[in-house]
Amino acid sequence: MIEKIVIANRGEIALRILRACKEMGIKTVAVHSDVDHDLMHVRQADETVCIGPAASARSYLNIPAIISAAEVTDAMAIHPGYGFLSENADFAERVENSGFIFIGPRADTIRKMGDKVSAIEAMKAAGVPCVPGSDGPLNDDGTRSLRLARQIGYPVIIKAAGGGGGRGMRVVHTEASLLNAITMTRSEAAAAFGNDMVYMEKYLENPRHVEFQVLADTQGNAIYLGERDCSMQRRHQKVVEEAPAPGITEEERVRIGERCAEACRQIGYRGAGTFEFLYENGEFFFIEMNTRVQVEHPVTELVTGVDIVKEQIRIAAGEPLAYRQQDIVLRGHAVECRINAEDPKSFMPSPGDISSLHVPGGPGVRVDTHIYAGYRVPPHYDSMIGKLITHGETRESALARMRTALDEMVVEGIRTNIPLHREILRDSAFMAGGANIHYLEEKLGL
Repeated sequence: MIEKIVIANRGEIALRILRACKEMGIKTVAVHSDVDHDLMHVRQADETVCIGPAASARSYLNIPAIISAAEVTDAMAIHPGYGFLSENADFAERVENSGFIFIGPRADTIRKMGDKVSAIEAMKAAGVPCVPGSDGPLNDDGTRSLRLARQIGYPVIIKAAGGGGGRGMRVVHTEASLLNAITMTRSEAAAAFGNDMVYMEKYLENPRHVEFQVLADTQGNAIYLGERDCSMQRRHQKVVEEAPAPGITEEERVRIGERCAEACRQIGYRGAGTFEFLYENGEFFFIEMNTRVQVEHPVTELVTGVDIVKEQIRIAAGEPLAYRQQDIVLRGHAVECRINAEDPKSFMPSPGDISSLHVPGGPGVRVDTHIYAGYRVPPHYDSMIGKLITHGETRESALARMRTALDEMVVEGIRTNIPLHREILRDSAFMAGGANIHYLEEKLGL
């Protein structure tokens, strides 16, 4: 087993990883920027190393500093969490070339799945359903692009092969605007991602966002842990997630889940990953694969009983999966609300001192957060300060527990989006289940 791990992240996910390590008897090294010395996981870690100033580019994205921290502390592995360097193939490669274990997929797998064109090709080869599209990058032949769009049917969407997080895409409703949209997206992609490759897909107008969690080991075993619905989004950023997805049948779950597991076996996947789909009119369409642990992993943990972070570590240590597919049984329902330090109306970040904090409790309530009374939320990083998760025997009981938990939760000194969550959890369309990815923005008038 791995004896010491560098946690190359911050905030709630860093604390989540540290807790898993403590339970497994693994020593931890917390790397941090100079403004993050008072983070809870930094206080709790066996060793700490300051890797630079507040700016992410000089600390949490500073590859040489992180590897040096592993060297000076004699660590064996590096866990990247999510965000920052978690899906950076060059980082994974340099970690392993330096003699350390990267707790995640191999670098070549990250590259393949990070390029949307090669990812779609791999998924089609494995029988995973994909959105009708150009089946590869668009070239400079405008006549070909126009012909492809007619075959696919308008509206279409032009996407950057190296894009992600809702960036690098443009919806086209008419033939007259297609070629200009391709040119604009290609130019933006080159500037933002250093890769001007773009491709075309059918634009689904009212889909849901449904994703499948997978685990795969180095012995060729792969399983799926059911699905999550992440359709409550604002500007392509998830706000509320739940598992299982409302209205998805067991037959659909098995059909798509098995395809995802088979894809993992075919591409030689290692670790935890997520296959993201758009779901419309009873059909699933693959959009991308995230090669890391997800923010919303707790809802899957609560309905399956599987500790995903511990499994990541065991897999990285070369151990076979502790579970077979028949061991995975979904029990009850779980909901997660992302708690952000932001104005609930304008969504402007709200850094500052937390003067008072009360977190909810009771049966089926889990709070993943790094904040505490007296903690200063810095302005330099993502505004998420925690996750509130509830579990119940039914979706209705999980939602009822979430409403109670949100009403109990108190964070004073800064503004948070808790009032927005209270509104969402009492919204009739959300309570009914099955709202599409545009619903929240339309509700908010964005």
